[in-house]
Amino acid sequence: MKTIILLTISNIFMTIAWYGHLKYRNQPLFKVIIIAWLIAFVEYCFQVPANRIGYEHFTGAQLKTIQEVITLVVFAVFSVVYLKESFKWNYLVGFSLIVIAVFFVFHKWN
Repeated sequence: MKTIILLTISNIFMTIAWYGHLKYRNQPLFKVIIIAWLIAFVEYCFQVPANRIGYEHFTGAQLKTIQEVITLVVFAVFSVVYLKESFKWNYLVGFSLIVIAVFFVFHKWN
């Protein structure tokens, strides 16, 4: 559970770093890049421990899969709440297909 919490916090920071500037398109790009790097540093402070802790229980592929699902959930909320974009049905279908991929990554195959 600690891994999931740390990855979620990490993804919140990374989503802000990558997409938060879209509402401030009038700001100089260099300034936006520097601010994004600073935010990304905080993201790494959660991401690296999450992966270290998680690797005791999960494979690398499983950790990446968990991270991607969390990223999609965080971004879906961010895009609706912060960017004021609508969440369309085809996004839900696409995200659902990725969640189905989780089954294949985590299922114990003989």
